[in-house]
Amino acid sequence: MARVTGLGGIFFVCNDPERTKQWYQKHLGLNTDQYGCTFFMSEEVKREPKASQQWSPFPADTTYYPKDQKFMINYRVDNLEELLADLQNSGIQQEGDMQEFDYGKFAWIIDCDGRKVELWEPKQEELFEKQ
Repeated sequence: MARVTGLGGIFFVCNDPERTKQWYQKHLGLNTDQYGCTFFMSEEVKREPKASQQWSPFPADTTYYPKDQKFMINYRVDNLEELLADLQNSGIQQEGDMQEFDYGKFAWIIDCDGRKVELWEPKQEELFEKQ
């Protein structure tokens, strides 16, 4: 049987796509173009069999993100504490405290469209080591 092999893209609506692309380019370092941003798997990630993408349906009454938001994007980052300091210097405030788990560090910010987004710095030994 044919099956899904991973995420092919994330597509979302915003009032001013050019403004949104510029904000993400400036503050999160996304290399945007006319279509958005394409993430190519680095040679390092290709060699890491535990690199992952998560797909998680949430119940309608979740408190993990705002009620008026139907989805939240999680961005993998290479140095969460440094990125949070850069964002704070740009006037972008963190939502809540950074949290650390055995599979990585997490923090949340609000983007230029008012969307809560999650930032994740995975640990070298991924969640799969624990399962």
